[in-house]
Amino acid sequence: MILLVLLIVLFAAALLSWVAGAKSHAACRWIALCSLLFNLGIVIRIWLAHTAISGRWWYQYKVDWVPHFGISLHLAMDGLSLLMLALTFFLGALAVLISWKELQTRVGFFHFNLLFVLCGITGVFLTMDLFLFYFFWEMMLIPMYFLIGIWGHEHREYAANKFFLFTQAGGLLMLLAILGLYFVHAANTNVYTFNYFELLNTPMEATTARWLMLGFLVAFLVKLPAVPFHTWLPDAHTEAPTAGSVVLAGLLLKTGAYGILRFVLPLFPAAAAEIAPLAMLLGVAGILYGGMLAFAQTDLKRLIAYTSVSHMGFVLVGAFAFNEIAYQGVVMQMITHGISTGALFIIAGALYERIHTRNLWQMGGLWLRMPLMGSAALIFVMASLGLPGLGNFIAEFLILLGSWPASHLFTILATIGLVIATAYSLRLMQKVFLGPCDRQYAMRDLNGRELVIIISLIIAICWLGFHPQPVLNTTQNTAYVIR
Repeated sequence: MILLVLLIVLFAAALLSWVAGAKSHAACRWIALCSLLFNLGIVIRIWLAHTAISGRWWYQYKVDWVPHFGISLHLAMDGLSLLMLALTFFLGALAVLISWKELQTRVGFFHFNLLFVLCGITGVFLTMDLFLFYFFWEMMLIPMYFLIGIWGHEHREYAANKFFLFTQAGGLLMLLAILGLYFVHAANTNVYTFNYFELLNTPMEATTARWLMLGFLVAFLVKLPAVPFHTWLPDAHTEAPTAGSVVLAGLLLKTGAYGILRFVLPLFPAAAAEIAPLAMLLGVAGILYGGMLAFAQTDLKRLIAYTSVSHMGFVLVGAFAFNEIAYQGVVMQMITHGISTGALFIIAGALYERIHTRNLWQMGGLWLRMPLMGSAALIFVMASLGLPGLGNFIAEFLILLGSWPASHLFTILATIGLVIATAYSLRLMQKVFLGPCDRQYAMRDLNGRELVIIISLIIAICWLGFHPQPVLNTTQNTAYVIR
């Protein structure tokens, strides 16, 4: 029942914040923030108590929804789900805080959409019924479209439409694959069901498994995103409001990685093993191509967006290495990328609020005016390039260590991506905070609200860097599907 509460709280808070926004902007902001902190508290309490819970699945909740078609409200939580939920509610609360002063129009409707997309993400991380999974997968799409299209920047409509078309096309392919798996399972067992656990061992021909696996995989590669399905991401990130960019980079991309770990590998192990070299090749291509494009950008948010393409390439390499060490690195990468890249988008939004430009050539020398922001940016830039002592280093080291037995060549090529990451990260710091400044900007440093956000993120990324064992222990029993 506690799993259903997590969804109900967000859905109810979304409606309440929309209604309250008509009378008080502050009320809808507090409703949104308190609901996310409440859910975060529940997840942390479960995490702290998980040593007393036996078995892989800590909680399950199942109620028949449409039993005639084998559809049920089936929610379940294991270590992977818990970590993703903790990240969702943590970054969601920070997204509410960062938009506290930035947005002054349609505030109630903004928080409704923000909480609604977070509710969809929560459902994706919890549901064990494939029909329900598709429902929540599509539920994320519409509110994110509104967040970009209404509160975005100059080319927001183009970016929102591109985001919608790409993700909707991928979602439809996944729907076809879900229905195909549903009917294949029924043909072999005479049982019609969308239950994940019953579909796990569905007998099918190798050719059928390949096609069904591709339907799932393409949908998840679009959301990840992997080259060549990545072109919607830079536009969406660049045009989205700061809170939208944080949710996109920190959470929406992780649903693609989660889908690969939860559905593609367990449901189609043989077909996934066949396509593993190609998948790892796409991951390496994303690492190198995304890094080089990031280095070439002059728009700050676009630069950070391309770093996401590069970093998520490591997820693809690690996921298809079929190795427990790589698996744990992938989970760490999902968490640390969400924190470090989300922080960089928050800093980019704070800069834009002060100087009203994202052009790197119009910046420079800002450290002297904003030493606190400069120090914070340096920490997260160092995290992005994989500096030891910060969480990203642990994630990328584990992925490279685990992928070495699977492919020496791809591991070496992925390692070159770390060199490229150093180049674009140092360029970001140099262009924005160091060097001469030809313009006299009147600006203030980080205020109290922004300091709370940044300090929270710094504590999280440093904790993951110095003491990653709790996260590794939490995911240890979830990696059985790829051993």
